[in-house]
Amino acid sequence: MTQTASPAAARSPGPVTVAALYRFAAVADCVAVRDRLEALCRPEVRGTLLIAHEGMNGTIAGPAEAVERVLAGIRALPGFAGLDVKYARAEALPFHRLKVRIKPEIVTMGQPDLDPLDAGTYVAPADWNALISDPGTIVIDTRNDYEAAVGAFEGAIQPNTRAFRDFSDWFRTEGRALLDRPNPPKVAMYCTGGIRCEKATAFLRAEGVQDVFHLEGGVLRYLETTPEADSLWRGECFVFDERVAVGHGLSPGSHSLCRGCRMPVSEAGRKSPRHVEGVACDRCADTRTEADRARYLERAKQVEMAERRGVAHIGAVQPPPED
Repeated sequence: MTQTASPAAARSPGPVTVAALYRFAAVADCVAVRDRLEALCRPEVRGTLLIAHEGMNGTIAGPAEAVERVLAGIRALPGFAGLDVKYARAEALPFHRLKVRIKPEIVTMGQPDLDPLDAGTYVAPADWNALISDPGTIVIDTRNDYEAAVGAFEGAIQPNTRAFRDFSDWFRTEGRALLDRPNPPKVAMYCTGGIRCEKATAFLRAEGVQDVFHLEGGVLRYLETTPEADSLWRGECFVFDERVAVGHGLSPGSHSLCRGCRMPVSEAGRKSPRHVEGVACDRCADTRTEADRARYLERAKQVEMAERRGVAHIGAVQPPPED
C-alpha cells in the first residue's frame, strides 16, 4: 500500500514531520542501501532505519521536504514502490540521532525459515471494528507487555511477552490452545504500525492456521482514521520515540519516559513517591544503585540546562576543534 499524504499530517500542529514506515521486500545489497539512505537523510533527518534481506523498517523525522526526499529514495528501490508510510507531526524532533543499521531481520522473531511475504489477510481500519466484534473472532495483541499496559483494543488477548521474539514460544505453548475448538475462531492480530502483526500472521500460517487477519497500518492508522466516538481502542498507543505515546488523531499522549529504564510512565505513575524525573520510576526504583541515581540525576540536570538554553543535549553535532 502506498501513502503519499496523510490527513493527520495536514491537520496536526508542529513543524516536524514524523514518518513511520516498513515493507517486506527482497533486498539484495543491504550495504549499498544503507549507504544510500544515510546520504539521503543527512543532515536534516533523524530516526532509525533497519535494513535486512527481508525488507526495511523504521521511523524518521525532520522537515517535510527532507523526509519526502528520503521516502522517494526508498520507493525508488526495487520492490519498495508500495512502501507503507504513516505520518504524524511533532513540535520538535522526537529522535536524538540518525541510525541506519543492517540487521538479520527488520523485526526480530527468531524464525529463520519464515517467509514474511506469506502473511494473513489485511483488514482496513474501517473494517476492523466489525471483525473484532464478531463472536467468532479472537483478537491477539502482538506487542509487548509494557505497550499493552499503555493501551489496547477492548477484549484483546495479551501474551504479555517482553520481546517480539517470545511470541512464537507463547503461541506454541499457550496460544494454540485458544484455537482448539470444534469450530476454530478467526484470528485477528494487531501491533503499533503493522509490521509485527504482519509477520505474526505469516508465522501462524506456517503453523497451519489459515483464517488469520491483521490490522492494516496497525494501531497508528486506526487512531489516525477512526473517530474517537466509534473507536474500540482503550488508552494510548506507545511509540518508540520521544513522543512516548499518542492518542486518537495521533495527538500527543499523557505518558512520559523513565530515563532509568526507558519504560513509559503514566500520570498516576508520576505521582508515586518512588518516581524521580530523569532518574527512576516504580518499575526500576529498586534496581538502581545510589551511583546510578547520582549519574542519572546529573544527566537530567544537564538536559534541563540545555533545554533552557535552547540547544540539543543528546545527539548534538559538536563543531570540530580549532587548530
